[in-house]
Amino acid sequence: MSYLDATNQLYKEAALEPNVGLCCTTNPVWQLPGLSIPKIMQEMNYGCGSTVSASDLVNDPKVLYVGVGGGMELLQFAYFSRQKGGVIGVDVVDEMLQASRDNFAIAENENPWFKSEFVDLVKGSALDLPVADASIDVAAQNCLFNIFKIDDLKKAVAEMYRVLKPHGRLVMSDPICEQPMSNELRNDDRLRALCLSGSIPLKDYVKVLTDAGFGTIEIRARKSYRVLSPNHYPTDELIYIESIEVAAIKDPMPEDGPCMFTGKTAIYYGNDEYYDDQKGHVLLQNQPLAICDKTAAALAQEDAEIHISESTWHYDGGGCC
Repeated sequence: MSYLDATNQLYKEAALEPNVGLCCTTNPVWQLPGLSIPKIMQEMNYGCGSTVSASDLVNDPKVLYVGVGGGMELLQFAYFSRQKGGVIGVDVVDEMLQASRDNFAIAENENPWFKSEFVDLVKGSALDLPVADASIDVAAQNCLFNIFKIDDLKKAVAEMYRVLKPHGRLVMSDPICEQPMSNELRNDDRLRALCLSGSIPLKDYVKVLTDAGFGTIEIRARKSYRVLSPNHYPTDELIYIESIEVAAIKDPMPEDGPCMFTGKTAIYYGNDEYYDDQKGHVLLQNQPLAICDKTAAALAQEDAEIHISESTWHYDGGGCC
């Protein structure tokens, strides 16, 4: 049995019998006017964060969600895209697709605005999406891509890039880990399927995105997720795992490399009303401006009174680029 077979088996079991502790997120469930999320969907929320952001979902977007789970985030996306087939859910596990269909029938009873036809559930693999080129405004996945080994991860990200329209957004939540793991951990297919031993360092995760061509990367959140301790897992040391929420935008790649936002800001505190670096960045007197890491590094070299913050690992737009 391959690691992907082990993953599919685990999520088949999770579809037939909801596993509340399978993936636990500290994110509150979106509570929006007129939106009721069925209890069964919350129990089957097999993610490590959230991929739903109102700022991404303007003008009736066409949304793709890969790895449907119990359908909760599909329902949340449909709240913003109330059109037939406005949201496409792709999953390789038949039982999970059926569980989502059943859950959408419950959601229809609880939400007068919702129709199951808003969500088109399709069987397919993240490695070969049954979706046309450049047809999607927002693509999303939650706690799936970290399961893939590196070659499959590259394929999955390339597929997302292919189906997105220019300037479309790939929004993701995944565990990451900055520490090395033993081969025993890395090669444990069930721990990989449980979104633990496939976690990789953030810089490696981002490199896969930028290598695929995404010109802008936003780190929207970074928080504690799990620890792997020697008394419970095959490891000699305590391993700390975080979860991140990331948006990769299909912008053209800048000549000097991608723009990556990690929550840094610049504040000009000189004597003039503003500071203009002549490169498109104007800092008003004592007003914070969100900046990408490249701009932060360039401004740090300027002979000017500018305070640059450390990365906060939180970014919600409004930046310099």
